[in-house]
Parts: sequence; structure tokens; C-alpha cells
Amino acid sequence: MNKKILASLLIVLAIATSANAQTNNKIEVFHIENEQVIKIIPSNEEIQQEAKSFIDGVTNIHKKFDPIPNRGYMVKVPLEPSYKVENQWFNDFVDQVIIIFPDNEDPYLLLFNEKNSPIFLTFKGSTDKFLEKINFNPSHSE
Repeated sequence: MNKKILASLLIVLAIATSANAQTNNKIEVFHIENEQVIKIIPSNEEIQQEAKSFIDGVTNIHKKFDPIPNRGYMVKVPLEPSYKVENQWFNDFVDQVIIIFPDNEDPYLLLFNEKNSPIFLTFKGSTDKFLEKINFNPSHSE
């Protein structure tokens, strides 16, 4: 898998989602290794609040040189209305958050700033309730 192509795809998806955020309120689960969306879930306020809690729990920049894992899942959650993020690593409004669930590692976040540049961030908190709300278990999915 070419990670540059995947990163470009993510950026294109972010731009398209930004332009279409008011009409597309679906959560998408992306299988990284298969390079495809495997599940689409209607969003709601509860799920968005869980995703916002991850943003509020940001602890640092994700420090891996190559932050897109080879295996795992990414869950894109649109946020309506846009959510203001203010911390020492990110200060901007976001209209979506992507939670990355790499195999055998802790999850982390992908946010896009106003220039659509990706920012990868670690966070504290459990994703169990979020995963339950979207009815998805990354460790038991194919």
C-alpha cells in the first residue's frame, strides 16, 4: 500500500467532506489495509459528543514519522456545527475528526487545520463507549 496515496486520499476526502458537511452527516469506517469504507453509520449528537471528548482530551502531537499505519481502521466523524479546538498543538475550527485505530497500538486523532494540513494528535480517554455507540469493534473486524 502506498501511504502517500492514502494520505492524499484522506486530504481529498477532508476537502470534499468540508464542502459537503452540512448535507452529509454520516460516520464512515475505513479499513486501512483493504483501502475501502466498510461501514457507514448515521451520526447523532451522542456520537459527536464522544468524538469531541477525544479532542478535548488531546495530550500531544503523535510523534511517529509515518503516522498512517499499515493495518487498522479509521473512523471519520463529521461535527455539526464546527467545533472550536484550542490547545498548544491546534487552534482552529474543525468540522470532522478522524479517529485512527492502528493494530496493537493506542488510537489517535487526525484533524485538519484551515489549510487542510493534517495534524495527528494523541489523546487520553477510553474509546469503548464510542465504539459501542457505532457498533464497531476494531479487534474483531475484518
